[in-house]
Amino acid sequence: MGDHFQRGGILCVVSGPSGSGKTTLCRRFSGSDGNACYAVSATTRAPREGEVDGTDYHFFDRAGFEAGVARGDFLEHAEVHGNLYGTLKGEVLGHLAAGRDVLMDIDVQGAALVRASTDPAIREALVDVFILLPGDEELVRRLQGRGTETPEQLALRLRNAREESRHWPEYRYTLVSADKETDFAAFRSILAGERCRSSRLRIAFGEPKLPGV
Repeated sequence: MGDHFQRGGILCVVSGPSGSGKTTLCRRFSGSDGNACYAVSATTRAPREGEVDGTDYHFFDRAGFEAGVARGDFLEHAEVHGNLYGTLKGEVLGHLAAGRDVLMDIDVQGAALVRASTDPAIREALVDVFILLPGDEELVRRLQGRGTETPEQLALRLRNAREESRHWPEYRYTLVSADKETDFAAFRSILAGERCRSSRLRIAFGEPKLPGV
């Protein structure tokens, strides 16, 4: 970007129903871009097979999670499907200050809490994106394709997904999902545009000098 300007980091909050691909988008972008990182969420749910603490989630017991909330360790937190989920402030603020983008995939409750933050660094950095599925038929197909839930869990996720999808007008951007490559191209374009916003640039090392001056 040059010696004289520094860009403030973006906090990109991504929401969408189960099966929308929001986690895949965040992880793929952060894995392919050296100036972006994925904020690993904390949760009280039990690890699924193959999940690694600190990589997939920060796993807490309920007492430990609630103690962190009481200390003010969390940027946002919410109870979803009977478990607590949240984002640790330490996963976010240091990266933003260094000009790195942070990607978070969180539910609509968590996104509302981030929007309500009074921290100027969060408010300035925030960009929110909703991944909307084109209809109930596609929603059911994707949820069934996961193959990780019992019929009762699937029915609960379907009800919650329909409820979550009503919140898309609250987001700055809504991406109507098509397929993985189309979604990723659109998502990358949103972040490319946000990186070019004039309000994100700061003078880093004084005013540039004109040649010969």
